[in-house]
Amino acid sequence: MRGFLNKLVSRSLSVAGKWQHQQLRRLNIHEYQGAGLMGKYGINVPKGVAVASLHHVQKALQYVFPSESELVVKSQVLAGGRGLGKFKNGFQGGVHIVKTDKVEETAGKMLGQILVTKQTGSQGKIVSKVYLCEKLSLVNEMYFAIMLDRTTAGPLIIACKKGGTSIEDLAEKFPDLIIKVPIDVFKGITDEDAVKVVDGLAPKVADRNDSIEQVKKLYKLFCESDCTLLEINPIAETSDKQLVAADAKLNFDDNAAFRQKEIFALRDPTQEDPREVAAAKADLNYIGLDGEIGCMVNGAGLAMATMDIIKLHGGTPANFLDVGGNASEEQVVEAFKILTSDDKVKAILVNIFGGIMKCDVIASGIVNAAKQVALKVPVVVRLEGTNVDQGKRILKESGLALITAEDLDDAAEKAVKASAS
Repeated sequence: MRGFLNKLVSRSLSVAGKWQHQQLRRLNIHEYQGAGLMGKYGINVPKGVAVASLHHVQKALQYVFPSESELVVKSQVLAGGRGLGKFKNGFQGGVHIVKTDKVEETAGKMLGQILVTKQTGSQGKIVSKVYLCEKLSLVNEMYFAIMLDRTTAGPLIIACKKGGTSIEDLAEKFPDLIIKVPIDVFKGITDEDAVKVVDGLAPKVADRNDSIEQVKKLYKLFCESDCTLLEINPIAETSDKQLVAADAKLNFDDNAAFRQKEIFALRDPTQEDPREVAAAKADLNYIGLDGEIGCMVNGAGLAMATMDIIKLHGGTPANFLDVGGNASEEQVVEAFKILTSDDKVKAILVNIFGGIMKCDVIASGIVNAAKQVALKVPVVVRLEGTNVDQGKRILKESGLALITAEDLDDAAEKAVKASAS
């Protein structure tokens, strides 16, 4: 979905920019958490409760939904495509509408199980909670989103009078149904802006003035919570003429963590790549990829160049790892631990251009890491810049079987060759 939004507003980002965006602005929360946050802002959401065990399911049925005949049971994973997903235990679908006497049975097939969707990859994600929601009588489903747009240098509201299904396909077939309303970040959302959005949604039964107020509240939530994305698919009309957020996807800017402590306390590390979690704790920028050559580089630009030249020589990078300009020996050791935890890694390429980051510090970190981690794959090292001679001497005197390289091209060629041997 995020990829579609990027195309929709014609954002031209480099691959490096995309990876940096994901790494630095990545907080994603579960649907039930997003719905709870929306409720605090007066946004209409279905009555619901998240449960982590069958005992809690029973309690919810008894105290939260004593008179409901049907409920929606939603697996909670940080990935799209849940409805069409499949559990590794064979159970089909991560979202079900069932009679209340089947809720416990359905939840039991989800809790603690691995759900695979089009966005999780083949490894899937574990379902630690399910979200039990009242079944609303929906008469119309639409699409609503707010995102940050570089072109207009501010928030952009996207609306469509059709929703609940693949918005990507809809945008390709019926682009005229998509409306975009840029918001002046200094003025905030105006009545005119909100009216344009509601006109784009084209509600059939919901009260127009109430719908306008709901749009304003959603924008207020987006700004005050430092969101980078707020997406509701579907935003729906009910038979009692209300506009309701029947779904909730919210992402937040990590740079705002210092002032959004309650929101960032919602982070669920079990849904994230454990290597990325470990890297974040060590203050390293890491993103796992699918290749066989682990990369440790200082600086995002140099990291991108390193990955490009690996591809040029016929290899594929296993990660994006930027140790930054002030990495300590301890961080270098942690970086090696993360790299070697990936079973797909067949070789490691260390490419350091010493400016603020000194080559001797990296070299000492490599030596200490080798002693602690028991390296089982070849390591190719290219050092250049500040204290390069001291760094090379440390590596030479260490007695380690390291492969040294004179330049980046030489390093990439040797890394690809080492990974294939």
